[in-house]
Amino acid sequence: MHTLDIFLGDRRVGTITNLDNDHNVFVFDPAYVADGDRPIFSLGFFNANGELSATTRPQLRLPAFFANLLPEGHLREYLAERARVNSARDFPLLWLLGEDLPGAVIARHPMGVGITPSEPDDVVSATIQNDPTVLKFSLAGVQLKFSAIRDATGGLTIPVHGKDGKWILKMPSATYPLVPENEYTMLTFARRVGIDVPEIGLIESGDVGNLPPEVRKDLGKAMYIRRFDRGGDSRIHIEDFAQIFNQYPANKYENVSYANMLAGIWRTMGEEGAKEFVRRLTFSIGIGNADMHLKNWSVIYRDGKTPELAPAYDYVSTIVYIPNDRLALTLARTKEWTDISSDLLERFARRAAVPRGVVLSAARDMVDRMHEELPHLNDQGLVPREFTSAIERNIASIPLFAPGAAHVRGSNPLPEGEIVEIE
Repeated sequence: MHTLDIFLGDRRVGTITNLDNDHNVFVFDPAYVADGDRPIFSLGFFNANGELSATTRPQLRLPAFFANLLPEGHLREYLAERARVNSARDFPLLWLLGEDLPGAVIARHPMGVGITPSEPDDVVSATIQNDPTVLKFSLAGVQLKFSAIRDATGGLTIPVHGKDGKWILKMPSATYPLVPENEYTMLTFARRVGIDVPEIGLIESGDVGNLPPEVRKDLGKAMYIRRFDRGGDSRIHIEDFAQIFNQYPANKYENVSYANMLAGIWRTMGEEGAKEFVRRLTFSIGIGNADMHLKNWSVIYRDGKTPELAPAYDYVSTIVYIPNDRLALTLARTKEWTDISSDLLERFARRAAVPRGVVLSAARDMVDRMHEELPHLNDQGLVPREFTSAIERNIASIPLFAPGAAHVRGSNPLPEGEIVEIE
């Protein structure tokens, strides 16, 4: 049996125990549960009555909240291989990566990292923990990326152990061309239309210091983005919507709709949060980003208690690679770009129990901004004309983007007692 203490910054929140049958159980610290002024750990741990669930039953996998803190796909395999742990098991990876997880969560062995373990069969040995060739950061997602530090000259270096970087370095793909340039261009466009985007930049892969030798440096530019969950020496808590809806990473495209997300944002963040969500969703629809799944939307707790939509990230126009791509999640029961109209957004508002005027006015605002800024989409010339042409064709095919399509016909709340369809 092995244990990890779970902290939110310096506040102990609970304990994960890996039982002898390899099942895991997470239990909240009673002092945390009893504290009415506690910081929010996750909206996903509140029940329907708004009460904090104090325990979770033993299960083979870690609870979804913790599973979503870990990398996926190739990045998970890469880190697990270097650490000589089984990539199919969450607990050893959380043990290894627990000091540099997304947000303010820390998973710490009771004896502390780097101290000789007290048990001969400890999950990750002190030798591995102290090995500088074993990277110990955790960045959720499947893309090959690294935690990086930036020096005074603007250069980027992967720190020893890969830990404590303030930047995320996203490597180019051998499968799809110009993905970093694509994302940089889409995020720059997003900033132009008023979306909160962290500081970003491009760098030649070969110029990054201390990249592992097996990582290819001949594929072109990498993109870097400032971590919004780090501020100076402090950690700022975040969680993605897969964590909020208790969905495992493999289900990030399933079980939850955009209406479910909007409904939750309306309840917890109010009108401004709902409008910002609709603006960003409209933007993603316009650029043809079919990868806005649950893990590509996050909530940030700047004061530890108040949820807000986190700055934008992972904005890539996927239709330039996959012309017949579809929305990641359902929008009023459709995933087709050409179905998205003002009438469909009204149904979307009803399903989320949000006043239609809130949804339509936010959508129109973003449509107008995108039309105005579209001539500046590729001002830096980072992507080929065929990319921008695909985006222009996509916009022209969507009824919502037709002139006047999202004008608000009324902004009154839903009549009392109106039935709301739930997807």
